[in-house]
Amino acid sequence: MMKHWKQYKGRGLLGTVVTSVLAAGVWCGSPMEAQAADNSLDYRSKVIGVTGIMRQVSTGLQTSVTRGEFAQMLVNASVYRDYLPESSNVAVYADVPASNIYAPSIRIAAEQNWMAGYLGGSFKPEQPVTMQEAVRAVLALLGYTNEDFTGNASAGRMSLFYSLEMNENLERQPAEILNREDCIHLFYNLLKTENKTGQVYATLLGCQVNSDGEINPMELADSSLKGPKLIRKGSQLGDYVPFNVQQANIFINGEPSGYETLKSEISSGYVVIYYNTAARTVWAYIADEDVQTGRCAVRGTVENIYYSSVDVMTPTSITLDDGQEYELDRSEMQFAFSIYGSLRVGDTVTLICEKKVNANEEATYTAVDYVED
Repeated sequence: MMKHWKQYKGRGLLGTVVTSVLAAGVWCGSPMEAQAADNSLDYRSKVIGVTGIMRQVSTGLQTSVTRGEFAQMLVNASVYRDYLPESSNVAVYADVPASNIYAPSIRIAAEQNWMAGYLGGSFKPEQPVTMQEAVRAVLALLGYTNEDFTGNASAGRMSLFYSLEMNENLERQPAEILNREDCIHLFYNLLKTENKTGQVYATLLGCQVNSDGEINPMELADSSLKGPKLIRKGSQLGDYVPFNVQQANIFINGEPSGYETLKSEISSGYVVIYYNTAARTVWAYIADEDVQTGRCAVRGTVENIYYSSVDVMTPTSITLDDGQEYELDRSEMQFAFSIYGSLRVGDTVTLICEKKVNANEEATYTAVDYVED
């Protein structure tokens, strides 16, 4: 059965559930599976990535972290993340000129007393950060100040750090330097910890906490997610995203990737993106022919809208001009192609689909979101 529907403008909140699932393309298991994996590096790195604390969390895990990089992580893990400028016009330290990429973060970290400089007015931004420096910083984020420690303040901070169990999966001596893997564990543990006033730190950044105290950042991804946006072949990614995409955390079809890879995909074909400004994260979905299984993008003209025999008001699938059938099993997608929705036969649409291939190498597609021309 085929019918031309009246055009209806405005999707409102139709994409909320759908986009939260797409945001969760970072990991696609059930909540119980996520909880079971909470101590794995893979899961923790994805949480830290989706919250925007670290960029490109899947690369260079054994690379030491500089004090400048760590200052940026601290700001990204704080409420100051929304006020971090792209550049600075002030040199806070003699060895941190305004042109330094980390100058804005270093300034905030110093002003908030999360990190301290050295005698002579230097910060040493290229020097690796030590465990002792990192402990002082994350405890400061939790609201602890110098007045909370008497006698040997450094020893007192380490003692509190251990009593709060913030050393989970992180075994370093105070003088040892931290690498990127260490920082993933450090900031994940920070998110799980209550601050000085008794509030779980993750909630300050809009994340949810599971019943077992582990982090589920789905709420952050859902509430702040923008998209979908269609980027046509040859377009500039920066024209569609309101932050520096070269420093963004990027996922392609749910897998960690990078700016150059996404740029290459856009140069060769269309791409659909979602983004989270606070987390400085981009989720991209590429054309179907480049995807074996999982989420992909499909673009074409709507040729048919099908209904079940028991419910003539609710569409069950559509076909595009490629002849492929795309199932509609979510209420948002069914609404979009129904008499009340905005899509009709003859319209050009880009679908974000879940693609599955059976043992006979036959592909089936379920549409989970769309971009209307």
